[in-house]
Amino acid sequence: MHQPSRARELVVLGTASQVPTRERNHNGYLLRWDGLGVLFDPGEGTQRQMTLAGVSASQVDAICITHAHGDHCLGLPGVLQRLSLDGVTGPLPLVHPAGADEYVDRLRSASVYDDRLSVDLRPVAAPGPVLELPGLTVHALPLQHSVPTYGYRLVEPDGRRMLRNLLQDKGIGGADVGRLQREGMLRTPGGVVELADVSEPRPGQRFAFVMDTAPCAEAVALARDADLLVCEATFGDAEADVAAAYGHLTARDAATIAREAGARRLVLTHFSQRYRDTAPLLAQARGVFPDTVVAHDLDRIPVPHRVR
Repeated sequence: MHQPSRARELVVLGTASQVPTRERNHNGYLLRWDGLGVLFDPGEGTQRQMTLAGVSASQVDAICITHAHGDHCLGLPGVLQRLSLDGVTGPLPLVHPAGADEYVDRLRSASVYDDRLSVDLRPVAAPGPVLELPGLTVHALPLQHSVPTYGYRLVEPDGRRMLRNLLQDKGIGGADVGRLQREGMLRTPGGVVELADVSEPRPGQRFAFVMDTAPCAEAVALARDADLLVCEATFGDAEADVAAAYGHLTARDAATIAREAGARRLVLTHFSQRYRDTAPLLAQARGVFPDTVVAHDLDRIPVPHRVR
């Protein structure tokens, strides 16, 4: 369904909240991870935004929807229909809150088309792992919003980093390195070499996606040690009372979550239409968490390189 690639980046398809603007499409985020594509919250217009961003529907290997508000899911019919048009047969995992079942069903049958795509529905009713993808496990935790809402955490398994100097000391090179990685040990003229003798632990990377929610412990848990945290920042400090009333975060709230979770980089998005200029929101967030960026439609934001 996708072309091989080693890129790890977030393709931003839309950054608006309830009302799109001239500058911002409804939500949509494609995480590209070593050739894998995970689409989050395809709001209205996502199919067109993908074209503008230079990515195809056939690069989507899974879809995760946080909740059934329209700015997070109204683009689903177009994406599914485009996949069928492009000859993709699936199965395509579609993760969503169990409480959104009826809305997802309606979106899947919103119009007449030649449906050749097998959709693997994955309704989420409890926290925990919800999907296994090549090299990634998708976890879900409930958030605090006005409708059933889940955030997502993608975790790469821990591995080991081969140490060149130790391999040279043991006289190991070429195909023997791969054999040692696969089998965990290697017989050499100098004796048996264990994988641990010539390598060190390499923590897997993490990606977190936190949308419409009040501040909560689950948001921090999703973001724990994330290399890249994508988080709603619907309001600024002056509208903190509005954020609290509607179950949303301010930019400062998002930064506080990132700081408490020990995240590496924070991406702010999902802005209210009242903010044409997001510079004040960025300043408020950076006062709490310096490594913060504001997402703009069609941005490509790289996942920070692995920490050695």
